[in-house]
Order: sequence, then C-alpha cells, then structure tokens
Amino acid sequence: MNIIKNTLSIILAASFAASALAGATIPPRPETITYPPLTFTPPKASEYRTTLSDGTTVFMVPTHEFPLINMTITCMGGAHLDPADRAGLAAMTASMMRSGGSETMSADEVNEKLEFMATNLSIRGGDWNSSASIDCLKSNFDASLAILIDLLKSPGFDEAKFKIAKGDAMEGLKQRNDDAASISAREWGYLVYGEDNFESRQPTGAGLEALTDDEMEDMAEKIFHPGNMIISIFGDFDPKTMPATLEKALAGWKKGPKVDPPSAPTHQMKPGVYFVEKDIPQGKVTIGIRSIQRENPDFYAYTVMNEILGGGGFSSRIMQRVRSDEGLAYSAGSGFRAGPFYPGIFRAAFESKSPTVALAAKLIFEEFVRMRTTLVSASELETAKNSFIETFPSTFASKAGMLGVFVSDEWTNRPAGYWENYREKIRAVTPEDIQRVAQKYLDPSKMTILVVGKWADISKGDLQGRATMEQFGPAIQLPMRDPISLKPIATSASAQPEATAQPAAKAPATGG
Repeated sequence: MNIIKNTLSIILAASFAASALAGATIPPRPETITYPPLTFTPPKASEYRTTLSDGTTVFMVPTHEFPLINMTITCMGGAHLDPADRAGLAAMTASMMRSGGSETMSADEVNEKLEFMATNLSIRGGDWNSSASIDCLKSNFDASLAILIDLLKSPGFDEAKFKIAKGDAMEGLKQRNDDAASISAREWGYLVYGEDNFESRQPTGAGLEALTDDEMEDMAEKIFHPGNMIISIFGDFDPKTMPATLEKALAGWKKGPKVDPPSAPTHQMKPGVYFVEKDIPQGKVTIGIRSIQRENPDFYAYTVMNEILGGGGFSSRIMQRVRSDEGLAYSAGSGFRAGPFYPGIFRAAFESKSPTVALAAKLIFEEFVRMRTTLVSASELETAKNSFIETFPSTFASKAGMLGVFVSDEWTNRPAGYWENYREKIRAVTPEDIQRVAQKYLDPSKMTILVVGKWADISKGDLQGRATMEQFGPAIQLPMRDPISLKPIATSASAQPEATAQPAAKAPATGG
C-alpha cells in the first residue's frame, strides 16, 4: 500500500510540475535568462558600535541561531614593534601567551579547562596587529572569557613550553631554502622593503635563541591592554547586558597608551633583474613595482585595471597569454595591494620551465605596454567591474567577516561612506581611466624582476629564440642565504656577477 501511495505522489508531483512549466516561458538559451537587479545595502558600523566606560570600542552583532558566542579582541601592534635583532618576537609572544599558561594556571590546567568547556581559544600576532579570540557555548562564555583575560593580563610563559616553541621555530628556519617559494618571498621582501623593515625581516637562529620571557612580557604589556584594543562579538547574547559583562571582565586591567601604526618604509625599490641560483627545473618569477596608498583617488581604476590585467583568473590577459595561448605556465597573474598606512605593491608572478621563463616574462611586459597604449574593450571592462560589484555582498556575508571589516576600518581610519559608495566608484571607471592609471603607475622601465632558478638554463631563453633574459637588461645575482643566520653563503668567484650597479629593467622588444 505504501509503495502505491508513494508512486501516486510522485506521479501527481510530476504532473503539477509539468503543468507549471507548460504555463511558464522557458528562455531559448541560457544567455537570454534575465535576473532582477541585485539590491544590497552594506551594513553601517555605527549601528553595531558601542563604547565601554573606559573608552574601549565594541562591535556587537547578536544572533540566536545557535547557543554560541564568538568574541575577538584586536590590538594595534605586531611585527612592526620587533627590535631589528629580535624578528619574530611579537609572533612568539602571542604564541606563548596561548601555550604558556598564566601566573595562576599552568598550561595544562588551561587546556584541560578549555577542553572540558569545548572552548576554542587562540592568540595570534600579525604584521601590525595582534588578536585574541574565544569561540564557545553561550553557557560557558563567562568562564571562557575569564580564562582569556587571565592569559592576556598575566601570561605565564612556561619555560618548558618556551623551549619547545624555540625548538619548533628553529626546525622551521632550517627548511627555509628547501622551497623556491620561500626563497622568492624572502628576497622579494628585501628588494621591496630593504632588510631593516618589519615587512621583510625574518627570524634568525641567534635572534630566537636570545629571546627571553622578559622581552615577551614587555611586548605583551605594550600590545594587550584596554587602551589599545577593539572588541568584536557575535552570537547568542543580549546586547543590553553584554557591555556590563565585558566591563566586569576588564575591571582592574590597567589602561595603557595606544600603539602607533607602522611607519612607511624608507627603502627605495631599485628596478632591474635579480636572480637567486637554485638547481630546479623551472623558474619562479616575480615582477613588480610600488603601488599606491588606499585613499588614493586612483584606487578604483587601479583595482579594475589589475583585474583585467592579471587579477581576474582565467579571464585576465596575463593568464590568457601565458597559459591559455602559449601553455608556458600552469598559473600566471597579478596582484595589487593598496596599503592603509603607506603605498602597497603591484606584482605579477608565474612559474615556468627554465627555457620558457624569458618568453613568459616578455609576454607579461607586452601586456603592460598594451594596457598603457590601448584602451581596454567594453566587454573586458564590464566583466571586471561586475566581478567586484556582483560579489560585493559577500564581503559582509558572515558575521565574522562583517565584524572583521568594521574592526579593520576602525584601526585604519577608513573614511566614512566608503562602502556605501564603493560600487558606484567602480561603475564610474572608464577605459580612459584605466589607461591613465596604467601610464602613471605601470612603467615597464621601473619594474623589478626577481627569478629563482637555474640561471644558466633560464637566461638563454627558449629554443625558438623568441626571448632571452638579456632583453630585460643585465642581471644581478643575489646570494643564497644560510637558512639559520640569513647571512649570504659564499660562492666561487666565477659565479659572482661582474656588474655591481643596480640596472633598470627594460621592456623587451615586442617583435616575435
């Protein structure tokens, strides 16, 4: 009987569906399908912002889908506070604050309590900010918050845990030359920011061994305190009572001065061709130049330009030329970052077989020139602009993501109305704007090129003679560095480059 009933239900459902389809107009082709306009109003930070009695900014988003609460404390201060000979201090401090217990609880006691409550607690150090967060059941929020505050106020820096952390970090240093990607990232940082800037500094064995708990305690006190924090919280709570809960938890915690944001780097990028010798069958290449600061009026045109040039995946010009048309690389593209405190970086990157590195680089430079000399097409422009406009709501899709935007904007003083006007600013970008920005910022003669690979195979170019690295100017060899000390490893005299001047990269001839 049940089988018969189920069969009849399926038949009836199919009949109703067929009737509905018969009355509907089915588009003849997918591209003729029309959609209603996308309407989305970005949330305003002011609607979620409150201030505690001590001046601490709090962003609250109550939700009641699940009996969970997630809270993050974000502080100004990170790697940019590290002394020159103590790179990694802020990151190690944050790590040990989580793993080293407190003055009142051992590390094992902390972990046991957190596991019993099913609470996830983390403390992290970044480039210019640090954060501490808890993700817990609503019923365990007060207890979880108490543990977090205890770790932040009175970190224990357990000696045994500290020794283990140093050992793990040292093992990581030993592997820094194993992969071309880590070598490229390190040397690119030095080319962009110099060796004395936090953006490029990396820990050394001597620096790690010299770290002390007193240094970590000083760093913790400088970063984590009510005068230097923004709290964001979402989950199942009452927004009317939460401020009082937070104030009670912070009571007695001395308020200190706010940490200054990082200063602009003083190092000047020097254009030219640089390489690091590594015996691998392909070359890892980065091509780049300083970009702009976030509030620059050219930000929107620069953003769209990069999307068309190399940021748009398979629809971008660099990917189409280097991968789709020529098959020279699995992945190739470009990225653009506008710094909130000082100008960021534009760079293109790819990996290719050693003999085809020069050809792939030549194609990318041709795209730089084309962007500067020819207006982009209407279809390219529409695709690029829509990629930002149509995905714009995803910026605020999750509560965590939305709060992350609010906190970042608060720390970096993003101008009011930015998100409300973002899509209109993107829509207003014209082909002429993109060409103007490319001519202003995308000068091939000012590009820095870094190659990691077997230079003898890379420099002579492809077998067809379409390109060689000589077309970009003379090359400067950068020494391989000892992975522990980061000091240059001596090479034979014959391997040293003859030139010592910093050459400017030049656009290669575009003839085939």
